[in-house]
Amino acid sequence: MSKNNNFVDQAFTVIADVLLKVLPISNREKSAFTYYREGMDSQESGEFSEALYNYYEALRLEVDPYDRSFIYYNLAIVYTRIGDYDRALKYYFQTLEIQPSSPQALNNIAVIFHRRGEQAIENGNLNKANMFFDKAGDYWREAVRILPNKYIAAENWLKMTNRNEKI
Repeated sequence: MSKNNNFVDQAFTVIADVLLKVLPISNREKSAFTYYREGMDSQESGEFSEALYNYYEALRLEVDPYDRSFIYYNLAIVYTRIGDYDRALKYYFQTLEIQPSSPQALNNIAVIFHRRGEQAIENGNLNKANMFFDKAGDYWREAVRILPNKYIAAENWLKMTNRNEKI
């Protein structure tokens, strides 16, 4: 059952439980959704191991590609939060395979590449840093194109670094 204590989360949980009972969906779909919802609850409370377990169970059961894309996205968020950027990128890219215009996934990929660029500077590798910053720019330009004025910091960074030529 949901661990959230705020009214909106509690209301969502009650509505989701009612919908699961009345909608004509299979037990497999109900189980997948339940695992997904539990993963979200665990993720929100910082219980990342439990979140990963629930998302992987949801992924095992879910067959709808669009629904799977949300599981991929949340797996990527958890892996980003625990610092496993390679796995995070893997799941963000899987999200984009299904939802190529997901500005949140595009933005989060850019953030990871930007972070890697900063790490490359710290290690004295300017060529590698520029490569990562160029990749970050590519993904931020696309996110900004899809949702103008949503990623203001990214837009400013693109302008300041002269990587905004395609906006």
